[in-house]
Amino acid sequence: MRKSLLALLLLAASGLAQAEVQLKEGHPDRYTVVKGDTLWDISGKFLSEPWKWPEIWHANPQVENPHLIYPGDQLSLTYVDGQPRLTLNRGASRGTIKLSPQVRSTPMAQAIPTIPLEAIDSFLLKNRIVDSDEEFIKANYVVAGTAERVVSGAGDRIYARGTFDEQHPVYGIFRQGRTYTDPDTKEFLGINADDIGGGQVIAEEDGVATLTLTRTTQEVRNGDRLFPTEERHVNSTFMPSAPTTEIRGLILDVPRGVSQIGQFDVVTLSKGKRDGLQEGNVLAVYKTGETVRDRVTGEQVKIPDERAGLLMVFHTYDKLSYGLVLSATRQLEVMDKVRNP
Repeated sequence: MRKSLLALLLLAASGLAQAEVQLKEGHPDRYTVVKGDTLWDISGKFLSEPWKWPEIWHANPQVENPHLIYPGDQLSLTYVDGQPRLTLNRGASRGTIKLSPQVRSTPMAQAIPTIPLEAIDSFLLKNRIVDSDEEFIKANYVVAGTAERVVSGAGDRIYARGTFDEQHPVYGIFRQGRTYTDPDTKEFLGINADDIGGGQVIAEEDGVATLTLTRTTQEVRNGDRLFPTEERHVNSTFMPSAPTTEIRGLILDVPRGVSQIGQFDVVTLSKGKRDGLQEGNVLAVYKTGETVRDRVTGEQVKIPDERAGLLMVFHTYDKLSYGLVLSATRQLEVMDKVRNP
């Protein structure tokens, strides 16, 4: 009797575990990775909820880095004890193996990325969040252009005051932009630093540096602030995942300045590291339902919020994050809600 009860419990537990990962209808049994694929694309071929991709690999305790997948690799869907599992065929030059952590001679750049990095590479080089007004006040700043110019462009020389480090001769030039606050609590969240250009220090004396402007997005003005360029390479192989904490936030801004948001647009979110968000977390976007008048009762009725898209967080700050819209069934807008998927 005890053995029968134990078997039933194990069977029930197995069924519950399998229910957590829903295979997509019409999914392939095998798929060969091609150049241009992303992990998100591939996971969407197998799973109804692509962010649950790691749960397939977790069934295999030997797999720690399943995201290292290369063009030419073949993925095979199998079942072990009723659980779906993906294994890897590396091909003739690498042999047939299961994914496992090891040092590979193939350059990391050739591994397929999680999301289309070309959609965010240029953005990351030029945008940043500043945590306080004090950072802007204390930052080095442009004091003059050559020949007493008040505006300068690419190729010109400018002069800046402040503290300069010989180890960091390259600076980004920014202008204080929009200040973000929580719409509900009114808490200060950060400041958008508008990218103006970049320059390199060629001389420095008594706290005044001479820089050559290497690029500009608009005219550089006296008073614009200088910040050392920061290395912000996105980990191209992070795994899509659901947040481990409850997230209830908003889209606060679209850094490129559009009002309608679609696939592969970058958005600023009102939640960050302190809220439990991590790079690779997937969030659902909801359109706020309208409030309408019930013509029968005369009451005001709130229409339910409608799920309208998915985005993935790719860079986090303490109180804010940047996300990339991966799909949208309707046009998204600033102040749309983001929730756990």
